[in-house]
Amino acid sequence: MDRIEEFLREGGIRPTSNRLLVARALHGSERPLSLMELESRLEPLDKSSIYRVLAILREHHLVHVLEDGDDTVLYELCGSKDDEHDDDMHVHFYCERCHRTFCLYEIPVPEVSLPDGYKMDSVNYMVKGICPSCLGK
Repeated sequence: MDRIEEFLREGGIRPTSNRLLVARALHGSERPLSLMELESRLEPLDKSSIYRVLAILREHHLVHVLEDGDDTVLYELCGSKDDEHDDDMHVHFYCERCHRTFCLYEIPVPEVSLPDGYKMDSVNYMVKGICPSCLGK
């Protein structure tokens, strides 16, 4: 059994071939991917099949879903083992020139204190600017 199959089983979902393909694509990427990027990487799967897998992964807290500031939803595997407290949350950087989103794993999302009566489900911490590659051009 490979790491991705084990990851899915530990997350409480059966590792079907479509789920393995999507999870492996996310795992093999250096950055979060959009549905369109996943569709181009996973040519045998159609958009609706990929979306269904992403919905199951999200339901089981196995992916982070974030908005990149360019009206695109991105997905990345979640390394947290705790459904109640996500210890894998990190800052993301959106480059306004190349339109790529980067994970800044070494920078945790700052603690957010909400007023009484509010319950937080997720945080999307996105910094926008110019990435090192684009700055060097």
